[in-house]
Amino acid sequence: GIAVTLFQAVTSIRDMTLTIIPKLLALGVVMLLFSGWILQVLLRFTVEIFALIQSVGGK
Repeated sequence: GIAVTLFQAVTSIRDMTLTIIPKLLALGVVMLLFSGWILQVLLRFTVEIFALIQSVGGK
């Protein structure tokens, strides 16, 4: 936002990589915060899918 625009104005840099750096950092923070929850959901889903496959197979 404003900080990136101000930095670009002061340094006269108009590169698109400056706007992607904060987005990548935010993505990294979100992934760190929610990685445990995401893994739990994926594990639960995988267990349910294998249980359904086993029930269809009749074993």
